[in-house]
Amino acid sequence: MDAKVLIESFAEFARSKNVDRPTMIRILEDVFRAMIRKKFETDENFDVTINADKGDLEIFRIREIVDDNSEDIWDFDKISLTDARKIEPDFEIGEEVYEKIELEEFGRRAVQMARQTLIQRIKDLEKDILFNKYEEQVGEIVSAEVYQILGREVLLMDGEGNELILPKGEQIPKDRFRKGDTVKAIVHKVDMMNGNPKIILSRTSPVFLERLFENEVPEVYDGLITIVKIVREPGERAKVAVESYDDRIDPVGACVGMKGSRIHAVVRELQNENIDVINFTDNLDLYVSRALSPAKVSSLTVNEETKRISVFLKPDQVSLAIGKGGYNIKLASRLVGYEIDVFRELNENEEEDVDLAEFDDEIEAWIIDELKKTGLDTAKSVLALNKEDLLRRTELEEGTIDEIFRILRQEFEQ
Repeated sequence: MDAKVLIESFAEFARSKNVDRPTMIRILEDVFRAMIRKKFETDENFDVTINADKGDLEIFRIREIVDDNSEDIWDFDKISLTDARKIEPDFEIGEEVYEKIELEEFGRRAVQMARQTLIQRIKDLEKDILFNKYEEQVGEIVSAEVYQILGREVLLMDGEGNELILPKGEQIPKDRFRKGDTVKAIVHKVDMMNGNPKIILSRTSPVFLERLFENEVPEVYDGLITIVKIVREPGERAKVAVESYDDRIDPVGACVGMKGSRIHAVVRELQNENIDVINFTDNLDLYVSRALSPAKVSSLTVNEETKRISVFLKPDQVSLAIGKGGYNIKLASRLVGYEIDVFRELNENEEEDVDLAEFDDEIEAWIIDELKKTGLDTAKSVLALNKEDLLRRTELEEGTIDEIFRILRQEFEQ
């Protein structure tokens, strides 16, 4: 294979991969200089000129002519007068010899190796370009087509045929994909695994919800409304705290839209995830009250040392504050950055009730805490529920719940 064929075949391959001309020339020169170093141990006194368009290659070895008896005669960039005059008979000491090196002089094996190296360099460059492209898009929404569904992940293909990965843990639990579906997700992270870029997408990240709001709410995209914080239980519920520095803009109303037109598009994309948009405030009491919406808070106390907030509600508001599956209170706690404990306000008729804390000698403290997290702070509030309710609301085992009922009932029987 001569230089012209080698360079033209490489240039065609490089152009098919959208590699720009300067990069193509740089790779060609790097590979030819590597060949030179392998044969001559150095490339410092070599000049390499490449014209990729015409397939031309010129390699010149440049050496200074020295006297045959000079101490420098063995230096890589020196040549004796006698050897120089074998190339050109009228050379004199001190002049430079430009000796052209043909590609064939490197040997057939070296040329074949150079061809393979050139192709591999382009493939490596492709990987770097892909890695850098998606690394710059981390946190941004992309659309890709499903082409393979595996047990632990879904493989997608972008418009350029690059493979993207949507792991099971980054999918909304209600997501159901079929081959050919177009999927929206954010670029979650980009890793280089064994020299190959691995692009991980996510639909569960709060950032995905933030980007969806930017797409649907012009005021958020333009920066007139700021999303302060987002917390999610993907596919179930989310809370979004927003604020506006322009008093003329209602941030909650703008995000929801006329008759919910803006929020509905976001909800549909998130498999009917219930989204609460609340107005952010520096007033912690008011912020907590808004975070627990739709429940109405009667009063609350804040313990800054333990980072806990005790919230008191009327009995009919407790279940609203906790929410289905406990999601409302969990998300509210994460939104405000405090652990929220819910307590029922006692009516006059409930004076005979007994606080659960008084059973700490019979019921372990962690069990009492688990009950209090769901708004059950008295004996009668627990006894008002059946076993199935407690199993659903808490993470307690059936045997433990039976023992709790036995202890509490015994108290009132006495």
